[in-house]
Amino acid sequence: MPDKRVVRRALYGWGFNVNRWTEEPPAEVAKALGWVSRHSVDMAELADPKMVRKLLAALSVKLDGTKAAASTVLRKRRIMHHILGRAVEDDLLASNPLPLVQWQPPQVEEEIDPEYVMSPEQASEMLAAIGRQGRRGPRLVAFFGCIYYAGMRPGEVVHLRKDRCVLPAEGWGKLNLNGNSPRVGSSWTDSGTSHDPRGLKHRAEKATRPVPIPPELVKLLREHISEHGIAPDGRLFRTSRNGMVQESSYGMVWAAARAEALSPEEQATPLAKRPYDGRHAGISLWLASGVPPAECARRAGHSIAVLLRVYAKCIHGDEDHANQLITERLQRRASLPGTGDLV
Repeated sequence: MPDKRVVRRALYGWGFNVNRWTEEPPAEVAKALGWVSRHSVDMAELADPKMVRKLLAALSVKLDGTKAAASTVLRKRRIMHHILGRAVEDDLLASNPLPLVQWQPPQVEEEIDPEYVMSPEQASEMLAAIGRQGRRGPRLVAFFGCIYYAGMRPGEVVHLRKDRCVLPAEGWGKLNLNGNSPRVGSSWTDSGTSHDPRGLKHRAEKATRPVPIPPELVKLLREHISEHGIAPDGRLFRTSRNGMVQESSYGMVWAAARAEALSPEEQATPLAKRPYDGRHAGISLWLASGVPPAECARRAGHSIAVLLRVYAKCIHGDEDHANQLITERLQRRASLPGTGDLV
């Protein structure tokens, strides 16, 4: 059997990549793909529940044999369910065997812990520290500002163009978001570039999402445009050669700023661990400020159900505020005639 990592590289880079099927793979890759072809089970064998259990066990571990994250296991199971469903459509299986197997999925911890969400003060310190990170940092302050103040996904910030921005000299502005350019790798895009421009996540292809932005972000964006200009196609954020801002580049800047802005004790926690955590901090701020969940969900670009599931601990502000509301209501009841002895 070839090394597991060689098999993974062969499948990921060649076997599953239609863009490379016409190319001649290296000898090591060809050998690994040949081994996979000879040892793969026949589709009909997946009608056996025992084989399906083996499949579920295999997708629950990583290459090193340790347990995979619960979210990873569930994502892979969903993919496998779709694959087997397609096999049913193509008459390769009589029915999808996956739902017939008694299997307890791992529990996924999706809730954001407020203890590890940046406060507005910490977010300001992070943005200031980002501006001090060499040549790249100053060009990314407004980039990370969009993630925090507008609750944007990094791919949405990469896609943002000047004509989608309303930036008045004073007061609140607005970003009319209409696209997302996530990084998927150049081997997997039709254009051969590492980013794949597409519509907004979970929205129709041409849908837009207007997001009001506070004066703090308006100021950052106006300063960014004045100091750094825009790309020929109107993108606000670009490399020195007008290319797409890369995840690896802005990730390094974020990590360096985090090391500067946070104390050693804070760095040892999940606080602001990833750039995406800036989005969590921004949305948590909206909720803690009393913005209705429906409006928070609309601005963030996901459903109310997701918002309530992920940000449940951030809704309605802090415990002291909640306790005060309950106390006030109980006091009103106790003041009514004949209710003094009621519990």
